[in-house]
Amino acid sequence: MTSAEQSTSETALNTEIQHEHTLYAEPIFTIGNFSVTNSLLNTLLVIFIVVAFGIFLKSKIKMIPGKLQNGIEMVIELLLDVFNSVTGSREKTLKFFPIILSFFVFILLNNWLGLLPGVGSIGQVVLEHNEKIFVPFFRSGMADLNTTLALALIGVVVSHIFGVLTIGFWKYLNKFINIKALLDIPKNIIKDPSILIINPIKVFVGLLEIIGELAKVASLTFRLFGNIFAGEVLVASMTAILAFGLPVPFMFLEILVGLIQAFIFAMLILTYLTMMTSAEEH
Repeated sequence: MTSAEQSTSETALNTEIQHEHTLYAEPIFTIGNFSVTNSLLNTLLVIFIVVAFGIFLKSKIKMIPGKLQNGIEMVIELLLDVFNSVTGSREKTLKFFPIILSFFVFILLNNWLGLLPGVGSIGQVVLEHNEKIFVPFFRSGMADLNTTLALALIGVVVSHIFGVLTIGFWKYLNKFINIKALLDIPKNIIKDPSILIINPIKVFVGLLEIIGELAKVASLTFRLFGNIFAGEVLVASMTAILAFGLPVPFMFLEILVGLIQAFIFAMLILTYLTMMTSAEEH
């Protein structure tokens, strides 16, 4: 090794360890060509917690409920009543409830798990561009744009699937590509000449609905990601200023924000499901 290389190596080793909140999830290790990131590890941990709690809860369910079962049943009943106010039908609520609750619990646990001690402070140090970079092993899955985009796509696609199953493929297709309106023009033009103006407008409105579906995905994705990522940066900034005491009120604020964001995301998906399973009315 030359003296220049030795000098560069020593400089790198003496460089202060840096920790920056990146917009992307940092890789921890690779399996073949697949990179396992810290947000993916956090998401897998949430899945493990949900599955483990589900198995535990199933073993504790009894005809005469205990305190835990009573508490969970009260929460579920409260959520059912809230969902009824959106769907307007208990039947629809019960149909959508497992999906919406899954979104809510998954997002909530991801948000809250990122605030636990050690989640952002336990990790490894890697050398990048002659700088020591600290990479935490775990990072909230909702602070990763890939995760929020995946959840948004799942929610919107599921709403379309339910729409097709509920009102039929032909009626559902005409919500977006109004072929029926175009076919009605030659049939009714003699009886109602105004159809030449009205039906093309209906076709145009349907095309706008397609753009609206893309906007739904973007809105869901960036709203959730932006709020959770900003919260992590805020707590990290307060910790850097004063590690003892100062971050506590901001952490309580992030607990509230995590709950609200999970609830908003779930309610938006429920709203989309309700809208898409309602037949078009004139």
